[in-house]
Amino acid sequence: MKNLLLEAKTGFKTLKLKESYKKAALKNLALWLTKEEFKDYVPQIKHLITKKHWEYLLDSFYQVIPFGTGGRRGEVGIGPNRINPWTIKASAQGHSQYLLKKHGVKVKNAGVVFAYDVREFNGNQYLDNALKNPVKNLKSVDLAKAAAEVYAANGIKVYMFNGIRTTPELSFAVRYLKAAAGDVFSASHNPPDHNGKKLYDEFGGQLIPPDDEILVKEVTQKVKTIKHLAYQKATGLGLIVKIKSDVDEAYLRAAAKVSRSSARNINITYTSLHGCGLTSVYKVLKNSGFKVKLDTKTSRPSGRFENITFNIPNPEVVESFDTTLKFAQKNKSDLIISSDPDADRIGLMVKHKKDWVFLNGNEIATILVGYAATKNKGGLIVKTVVTTDLIKNICAAKRLQLTGDLLVGFKYIAAELNKLEKKGKNKNFLLGAEESNGYLGGDYARDKDAAGVAVWLAELAAELKKNKKTLIDYLNNLYSEYGYFRNYLTEVRILGAIGQEKINHLQKTLRNNPPKKFGNFKVKKFEDYLKHKPLVSGTDRVAKNMLVFHLTPLKGVNSIKVTIRPSGTEPKTKIYFEIGTKSVASSKLTKTKAETEKLLNTLEKSVMTDLYRLIGVDFPERGFLLFWQLPLNDKLKYFQIEPQIENLRKEINLQKRREQLFKLLSFLGSNPLEKIDKAFIAKNKKPILKYLRLNA
Repeated sequence: MKNLLLEAKTGFKTLKLKESYKKAALKNLALWLTKEEFKDYVPQIKHLITKKHWEYLLDSFYQVIPFGTGGRRGEVGIGPNRINPWTIKASAQGHSQYLLKKHGVKVKNAGVVFAYDVREFNGNQYLDNALKNPVKNLKSVDLAKAAAEVYAANGIKVYMFNGIRTTPELSFAVRYLKAAAGDVFSASHNPPDHNGKKLYDEFGGQLIPPDDEILVKEVTQKVKTIKHLAYQKATGLGLIVKIKSDVDEAYLRAAAKVSRSSARNINITYTSLHGCGLTSVYKVLKNSGFKVKLDTKTSRPSGRFENITFNIPNPEVVESFDTTLKFAQKNKSDLIISSDPDADRIGLMVKHKKDWVFLNGNEIATILVGYAATKNKGGLIVKTVVTTDLIKNICAAKRLQLTGDLLVGFKYIAAELNKLEKKGKNKNFLLGAEESNGYLGGDYARDKDAAGVAVWLAELAAELKKNKKTLIDYLNNLYSEYGYFRNYLTEVRILGAIGQEKINHLQKTLRNNPPKKFGNFKVKKFEDYLKHKPLVSGTDRVAKNMLVFHLTPLKGVNSIKVTIRPSGTEPKTKIYFEIGTKSVASSKLTKTKAETEKLLNTLEKSVMTDLYRLIGVDFPERGFLLFWQLPLNDKLKYFQIEPQIENLRKEINLQKRREQLFKLLSFLGSNPLEKIDKAFIAKNKKPILKYLRLNA
């Protein structure tokens, strides 16, 4: 083992990283190579050292994967900074200790409810599947069973669904069964090689500060020994029990009950994006009397997400609709409704005239608020700070109560609903909305749910169809009456230890030396959310690590806002843009949209160029044409290899030319051409395959 550690130490010296990262990685490597509990992981660790995968090895071992305010989520792999049975069991032990301290012996019978989704790890370029591998084909259900053994060993009963279920149903089930907590084993809409564990409290929501910090400290600082009781034995002792069908039935009734109209004449195509939505969204729509056709290609449960472009099952990404759109066109549908793998987020495309129109999260939120306003007298709308401010205008005009500008994360919306419930006023709650396609209509759960709002969108579309109108017409009418708001999200994604360092540096620099302008856009007002209210915990500091720049409006524009915050679940900084206008005559709306889009493009380049410069990157203008979710290093690498792609024309053999092309692009993962072609066309006037005469 000493030789392996010495070899790793020598390898780490080649990396341009802080010594503290290298020392931490070596310390954790020594533990995993010598302690009995890690013996099954040793063959893969030896392989990583032998193959000199130094950057990957260091990233896997330099820290224990952070236990955030909602749990642990990230890349599956070997080491403490990866999702694997050990990191999940350590989380379960810490959570068990937390629950016993909080609830005492009552928690043992109240228990914890488990739900899991479709995820399955299919390996990566670093691990050797020929060797013993504890994460080979690791599924969400495997993580659930591993965690159940820990809770059971701590004397806490586990209620387990008998198959895949959604996150919102888990939230509902915790409340229905009067359990002490809930766990969801999922990585939501993350890439296929990710997995994780989200935690819920006795109200069915995720913990907020300062309570979440107590849990974080328990998991990260106070777990000395991980208890374990074999799954079969725990089941035999009644410590692991299957949930009965009455929970499913009650949940489906509750989600369908949000309906506000009897209109049902609309043709819907639905896709679960290979996830759990067949158990919720599909059933709720069908039970509610809608005509729903299922795109079987993208709705079969599968952790590979193989029929989704880029293998990214995220309704926020327009390309996630590619496969289903063909099905919808063939079947003459009016709407496409999708949900992400754990079915808490919803996606929407609308057939409008001769085109199919994709709607982003803020546009869907606007439609839902407009619908709520027409179907209810009074009532409360709740939104987060990065959700469109157009909602404020609608609520003010329609005399709806609004709790707005909450911190990012649906748990803050759930916390507001808990306050209402405590006062007996939860029936006043109409809708919770966040820009990332997450909504809850009604008070039946404490997390976002695609199922209930799918009913709202479908029945509103059916009402409009009677008058030969669509949801796009409805949205445009809202713009004309209350103002056109263009919201746009992008990100700076930097993987690994060095990435986290740069993300932290970027936010710190912006906070300590806020820019007076971005390009030609002057900053009128700067808000640092860390200074808004007294901080109640370290986790509260993380949640409030958000900067808002209000820019001086230009002619024809009412407001310009840029919000910058590090993601709480992924290695990236998220940048939210919003440009708002005053109400605009319907005859001028098309022109206003075009002018606003042009302004947004200029704004994005101005802001992002400055942000990249702060982390030492001279970002090419054509980089804005690359797929926005590509890691920064991959974007820069593309421009390094672009000359090599162009030089492939010199290869006479077309088969070799094709092979060499896709070898060059292998670092981009699935659907590589779709991720880069726009940038290539901007320079060479042709798509790559046509340029290389390979499109035949």
